[in-house]
Amino acid sequence: MRSIANFCDYFVICSGTSDRQVKAIARGIIEGLEEFGEKVLFKQGMQEGRWIVLDVGNVVTHIFDKDAREFYGMDYLWQEAKQIS
Repeated sequence: MRSIANFCDYFVICSGTSDRQVKAIARGIIEGLEEFGEKVLFKQGMQEGRWIVLDVGNVVTHIFDKDAREFYGMDYLWQEAKQIS
């Protein structure tokens, strides 16, 4: 991402099938990071669970429900970025 956006090295874009699952994915990421001593610097969307953003500095994670992912088109918006499996 650094060659396209100067604010992070990686974007993680993933989806859940419901607001409950989107929130659970976010909580799992936060808890996993805490186990390694990492903290989320910024998080938004935890209340609604349609689109949650977790910023850890060099990595920004976007967790969407299906409709929000299609509507915002992040996959298309950042299609020039190198994808990592």
